[in-house]
Amino acid sequence: MAPSPSLHAAQQVTDLIGRTPLVRLNTLSRPGVDIYAKLEGQNPGGSVKDRAARRMIEGALERGDLPPGKRIIEATSGNTGIALAMIARQKGLQLELVMPENATAERVGTMRAYGATVTLTPTAGGMEGAIDYAREQVEKGEAWMLNQFGNPDNPQAHYETTGPELWADTAGQITHFVSSMGTTGTIMGTSRYLKEQNSDVRIVGVQPTEGSSIPGIRRWPKEYLPTIFEPQRVDRIVDISEDEARRMTRQLARDEAVFGGMSSGGAVAAAVKVAAELERGLLVCIICDRGDRYLSSDLFTRDIG
Repeated sequence: MAPSPSLHAAQQVTDLIGRTPLVRLNTLSRPGVDIYAKLEGQNPGGSVKDRAARRMIEGALERGDLPPGKRIIEATSGNTGIALAMIARQKGLQLELVMPENATAERVGTMRAYGATVTLTPTAGGMEGAIDYAREQVEKGEAWMLNQFGNPDNPQAHYETTGPELWADTAGQITHFVSSMGTTGTIMGTSRYLKEQNSDVRIVGVQPTEGSSIPGIRRWPKEYLPTIFEPQRVDRIVDISEDEARRMTRQLARDEAVFGGMSSGGAVAAAVKVAAELERGLLVCIICDRGDRYLSSDLFTRDIG
């Protein structure tokens, strides 16, 4: 029986991806300078990566890129893997996800709950080690890789969805877009769209200071820099320390009831630094995911000093 046309319900979970809410951060804003947070944890898979994962999988299927019967393999720090696991199962696809073994139990467990195979690589090798393992499996002909770090569907997802949503929800008043940089898909696609609307919108990327470890934000070695990254699309890069990101993540949860991960705290910390230089502005940060994905870690408990 076909659903009634008057039924207000999605027909599949992937229909719920995007159109996430925007909220003012009242304790961090001041008259004339507003900081807003886009709550990407409201996506059904719990993060901003739902957008790119859907676009990459659907794009590969539409183009016929995925060899029939071949399993997909992808290196991930967590959120992309969760999103891919959620969507791949709905498409009847086999998926193996590769990540460093220090990934939080919540992330690994969620991927497996969605039906994906999870392979953990040594912590010492970091994400680079996970990427190398996935590439080796592809070279052996045992799997096919979406390659989020070089797949144009990654930034395209944000050009088609995140950028237009921000422009519409701020009524075109956005002056700064602040985003953590991991695969760089979010900042690349959103930058392209916003700059087409108003070339004066400033695009601010966030990366860790030397020696800092912030899940979801990378300071890439040159040989591993995502090929989708176009430096000219970023007007400014702000370095944020691990302690700064931790403090802001906790502050957001306590004072704003915005519960995100450390990369979200890093983005907001960078936005606060930029806002301090302005007399007027409307800044938007990406809250990449939800804080409950990190409760088994020391994000909310470790003494920062």
